[in-house]
Amino acid sequence: MRLMVEFTTEPFELDTFPEHAAAARDVVDEAGLAVSVGPFGTGAEGEAAQVLAAVAKLLKETLDAGATRISVQVSVLGEEDGAP
Repeated sequence: MRLMVEFTTEPFELDTFPEHAAAARDVVDEAGLAVSVGPFGTGAEGEAAQVLAAVAKLLKETLDAGATRISVQVSVLGEEDGAP
């Protein structure tokens, strides 16, 4: 099964790239997920075990890096999303 995780970390900082946002991006990159960055959050997709492990690590590492809120949505990708 393939999953898509979408996440946003806060607080937002307009002058710099916050440490918690960098930590989140590092986690999904290291997990080998396909990543897309949007204006209000980041999406990443991969196999279920890969995504779920990354979500657990993402929560811990972004909180450790100063995030005060993390919004996460996980969706199952079906045939219409290009997955068998």
